[in-house]
Amino acid sequence: MFADLLRRMTAPAPAPLSAPDARLALAALLVRVARSDGDYADSEAREITRRLADRYQLNESAALQLRHDAETLESEAPDTVRFTQAIKDAVKHEARLEIMETLWAIALADGERDAQEDTQLRLVANLLGLSDVDSAKARQRVQ
Repeated sequence: MFADLLRRMTAPAPAPLSAPDARLALAALLVRVARSDGDYADSEAREITRRLADRYQLNESAALQLRHDAETLESEAPDTVRFTQAIKDAVKHEARLEIMETLWAIALADGERDAQEDTQLRLVANLLGLSDVDSAKARQRVQ
């Protein structure tokens, strides 16, 4: 279903993503972080839907559909690096800081801080061109 997007994202020199593709890639990254601890909790899924609705001014149905599409894309995608690189190329630095906050909100939505999620978020922050300090401040703002 998402083969063309994945092929474009994994090309040796990928072109910047269109706005809808960047939206889907970000949503899939949120799902990947939520799934990284092996427990994709309902609270995390609901938080993803809520954050997508807020970020993109979507109604509940459209945000839910975007999350479902992102879940499918995430399960088909080869690795976090290419997702994150595509988002970095498509989004300005200030918006990446907001993305980091959203990622932390998703990771913490189940009420637990997990070592696997911490590791995933450390990797993602680096790939987004953000420092450990940026990530820690984002986490603190969410907590």
